[in-house]
Amino acid sequence: MKPLLTLFASLLALGQAALAKDVTHVLLVGHKLDHPFGTHMYLKECRLLAKCLNQNPGIKATVSNGWPSDESVLKKIDALVFYSSPAADIMLSDKNRSQAETLFKRGVGYTAIHWATGANLQNGPRYEQLLGGWFNFKFSGINVDKQRLIQIDPKHPICNGWAEYELHDEFYLRMKLSPKAKPLLKVTTKGKEEIVAWTLEREGDIKGRSFGITLGHFHPNYGIESFRKAIINGILWTANIEVPNDGAAVAIDTEKDMKLGPDPRKKK
Repeated sequence: MKPLLTLFASLLALGQAALAKDVTHVLLVGHKLDHPFGTHMYLKECRLLAKCLNQNPGIKATVSNGWPSDESVLKKIDALVFYSSPAADIMLSDKNRSQAETLFKRGVGYTAIHWATGANLQNGPRYEQLLGGWFNFKFSGINVDKQRLIQIDPKHPICNGWAEYELHDEFYLRMKLSPKAKPLLKVTTKGKEEIVAWTLEREGDIKGRSFGITLGHFHPNYGIESFRKAIINGILWTANIEVPNDGAAVAIDTEKDMKLGPDPRKKK
């Protein structure tokens, strides 16, 4: 019996290892509030997006408050998502740059949402190579508006399962995009077309996929199914996961998941 038990244990271990390899790990990074309550709800939205991601087969999404202090967390991820203040200045800081560059050289997928597309002037050129575009007030601007969100490339997997719609958001103006980036979504605001989402197939020693989307200022937008679907589709695409024709699963309990508690910054 012992040889049979040993064989069974070995097969079980191999099966568990195979299952582990089939898991795609996604890390979402946010941090403490730095904007008026109800906007830039970084950790709240990261947890909401993680809930959506975890509904999709083979995905394990977790949330980190700031850049992970445990390096082992980074070693297992397949895709990285930032919804934060300018992510370039977090990742490319003296403290975190080596770890971040290692991730990109490993081919980890990358998504930046709203202000996370930002970079200071020093980090901007490198961030452009990593993300495909970047925001900085030296050349960009903002405009709060309600406009139709247009799919430039409706056949792209990120556009699967949702149609164009009217969106009220803080739109970024005059984004600096790499010539290698492919515009995906746009709006017309202040009389001009503005790119609000793009993709990048990274090349060379940082080969991989990146997705930038400048939308996501207001908390209520995360309650829109089409809004969530575009972001989740994008994250899956960066992780080289095939996006279903009807888009990713993004179900939420609107009353529970969208409810905001009191602003923790206010004194009781």
